[in-house]
Amino acid sequence: MTPALRLVIFFGLLTLLVVSGHIYLYRRLFRDTAKHPTWRKAGVGVMGLLGALLLGNRLLTRLMPSETTAAVAQLSWFWMGAATYLLLAVLSLGGVRKLSGWLKRRRAVEAVPAPVSEERREFLARATAGAALVATGGMASYGVWRAYHPPVVNEVTVKLPGLPKALDGFTLVQLSDIHVGPLIQRRFMDALVAQTNALKGDLVCITGDLVDGSVEELGFAAGALRDLRSRHGTYFVTGNHEYYSGDEEWSDALTRMGVTVLRNRHVRIGEPGASFDLVGVDDWGAQRSGYPASRGYDLAKATAGRDPERASVLLAHQPAGWREQALKAGMGLQLSGHTHGGQFFPFNLVVSAIWEHPAGLYREGDRSIYVSRGTGFWGPPLRVAAPPEIVKVTLLA
Repeated sequence: MTPALRLVIFFGLLTLLVVSGHIYLYRRLFRDTAKHPTWRKAGVGVMGLLGALLLGNRLLTRLMPSETTAAVAQLSWFWMGAATYLLLAVLSLGGVRKLSGWLKRRRAVEAVPAPVSEERREFLARATAGAALVATGGMASYGVWRAYHPPVVNEVTVKLPGLPKALDGFTLVQLSDIHVGPLIQRRFMDALVAQTNALKGDLVCITGDLVDGSVEELGFAAGALRDLRSRHGTYFVTGNHEYYSGDEEWSDALTRMGVTVLRNRHVRIGEPGASFDLVGVDDWGAQRSGYPASRGYDLAKATAGRDPERASVLLAHQPAGWREQALKAGMGLQLSGHTHGGQFFPFNLVVSAIWEHPAGLYREGDRSIYVSRGTGFWGPPLRVAAPPEIVKVTLLA
């Protein structure tokens, strides 16, 4: 299947999902709650506009980039998250209402069932819609607060095969999936850099999906990375979103900011007598998205010339290649992201079902992989049941 065909199928399914979801919300929030034609026409207009915003916001911002269209795009992202919870709430409450009615009918099988008045139907529809709106407001408000609140710091210790005793206790601070863009700007980045520096890590690594936009648009916000401080510097590998935003342009820009970009290569970290290899690969899905092999995942190229007995840490955006590539190549530890841990309920359950390593630390023998939930967010500014994180990894000999 070609990348173009995959894109067409994806947007076809997305359109079907968005349209059907907004039709369902119109019926439950507008059609069922009142018969007045003006109210129903207003519902058609509101749901139609919000659905169109979801489907067309990216095209709108590309064709007519401005502060106004950026604000419209932000509104559409907010609505995507709120609509998800609104659909869940309406479906859940409607299901409870139907179950309750069914149980009542079962208990009254011998009695003559009383007809349900239209007034009662309308009252129940309004009560359900009102409760759904309240529940959605609560969940969405918490999710937005958690998304913009400072990330949690998760500290883990990992025994790294072959690590020299002189480097016992070496610390890496991992940032991943920040997604600098319309909703994450310089203020967020300055706070993140300060929080990272306070951890006093020996090395900082950024495992992809740093940005969602061009260097011209986001260079100032990403420029906060110049202030990152660690003994051995900051290292970066590409994620899938760098390819959407200009992987080569961002690689050059980050290099100018003092960040070392590892594109299918490795470097030695430490002193000549006590060091380990830090290996970085391009995003796992780049070649399947139509990019040339020189700009995709190539662990063989990244590890060419290194002693396989030396301690190694692999930076790879997606956890997908750990079992297939990293374990076979003898990588001692892989640091990844990409999954966001699902980012917000119920997608955290979906991600756990799809990915073998959705989030957290996993071990196989003496080899390990840590998958970050991400430090920022993508799309809806929501974090529910999957808080953002900064990971501090302590290596043990």
